[in-house]
Amino acid sequence: MSSAQGYWSRAWARFKTQRRAYVCLWLFVACFVVSLAAELVSNDKPYVVSYHGELYFPLFKDYPETTFGGDFPTPTDYLDPFIREQLGKGGNWAIFPPNRYGVNTLNYFASSPNPAPPSGENWLGTDDKGRDLLARLIYGFRTSALFALALTITGSLLGMLIGGVQGYFGGRIDLFGQRVSEIWASLPELYLLIIFTAIFEPSLSLLLILMTLFGWLGLADYTRAEFLRNRQQEYVLAARAMGLSNWQIIHRHVLPNSLTPVLAFLPFRMGAAILALTSLDFLGLGVGQQTASLGELLAQGKANLDAWWISVSTFIVLLGLMLMLVLIGEGLRAALDPRAKS
Repeated sequence: MSSAQGYWSRAWARFKTQRRAYVCLWLFVACFVVSLAAELVSNDKPYVVSYHGELYFPLFKDYPETTFGGDFPTPTDYLDPFIREQLGKGGNWAIFPPNRYGVNTLNYFASSPNPAPPSGENWLGTDDKGRDLLARLIYGFRTSALFALALTITGSLLGMLIGGVQGYFGGRIDLFGQRVSEIWASLPELYLLIIFTAIFEPSLSLLLILMTLFGWLGLADYTRAEFLRNRQQEYVLAARAMGLSNWQIIHRHVLPNSLTPVLAFLPFRMGAAILALTSLDFLGLGVGQQTASLGELLAQGKANLDAWWISVSTFIVLLGLMLMLVLIGEGLRAALDPRAKS
């Protein structure tokens, strides 16, 4: 086993001793996997339907209402009491997801006005448009996690690239890069977001691009400092004396020994990205109401103070998500601490 493999093996062993962080990591992974399969967990279409001896798969194909004894050739509404009755008699059957509502499903046959409190039909209630709150939370969790993961990856790669170039080459390149970073950091990010969302239709891709342009600044400073320190180490000087190219020295020696602060900050960067997206959605500058998001649900809770279930459910999900990421980050930082004992 190489020294690098041994180091990461020891770091993983130290991380597993951080019980809270280790449990939170697997809990976050489980929640993330469930959210990735949101269409299988929360959907208004059944997995499979057996009707008059024929099998149908509504989750993958739309069927007209006439297929199941209805009167109209429009797509079947499986929440319709008549359709439910048709699928439950004469040996017919249907297998539904655990939660029978999709992300934008409207229950036109609900017995309570919207927003409706938790009930047997809607376990966490509905929002002010009649959409199931549990479904919105599941899909909103996926939106937040995927956006945070994408922003963390793109921002980290860009920050490592810029900070690494500055730190390794130093001199005028470092001086010029620092001045550019200072000027770029002084730009009003929120104002630019407001301007661009007014010009273009809000979307996750637009937010990702705009926030990536500013998200690299913090990590670039840490990477630059690590490269400045490691480029003067004896093993780097020896590699340079042996005739290795700059790319080979960076790839083999400097970068692997500069990853500790980068990896330790990843969970915290994900948490910051989730909070940023939630804040923008709360202010109406995010992804729009058709896309499920935690910020949009918090805005609904603010606008409907009597519908306490909206604010409480969303706050619990957001708090749990942030708590998991913070504990994972603390455990990762302790595991990667060079002063930690093996």
